Amino acid sequence: MLIRPAEDRDGAACAAIYAPYVRDTTITFETEPPTAAEMTARIAKAVKSHAWLVLEADEQIVGYAYGVPFKERAAYRWSCEVSVYLELGRRRTGGGRALYEALFARLAERGFRTAVAGMTLPNEPSAGLHRALGFEPVGTYRRIGWKHGAWRDVAWLQRELSPASDEDPAEPR
Repeated sequence: MLIRPAEDRDGAACAAIYAPYVRDTTITFETEPPTAAEMTARIAKAVKSHAWLVLEADEQIVGYAYGVPFKERAAYRWSCEVSVYLELGRRRTGGGRALYEALFARLAERGFRTAVAGMTLPNEPSAGLHRALGFEPVGTYRRIGWKHGAWRDVAWLQRELSPASDEDPAEPR
């Protein structure tokens, strides 16, 4: 398997991976799958400021992970929100862990300090992955989103990407 930075040409493959999560699960709160063009635009935006990586197996995209701004306020600029998606049926193969580890290294290299992840509950596979990678729970929004006929909770987790100091941090790059 190969992990590499995403490119515009990967938009359709990433959209295809994501679509079943949108249509058939509560893992994401999107209700309409993004088009290939929309996904390409998301990739371009993430790559410019943070990172978007893809996982290839047999020259096919089988997963992706990305980091995007956590919040727009300036004081949050060293923090990012992260997500990882694999083709359905590829869970527990090590792909999610590999993508996340590569993503965290890239984000830390760019100067980001903290990664946060939101997770619709229940979702034990995602909870297990995030625990294994050092994420700690920081809170839960109760009944925050309505999808597939029910109110859903979202747990928030965070992990350090690089050590904190009390000195002024360098700007992310």
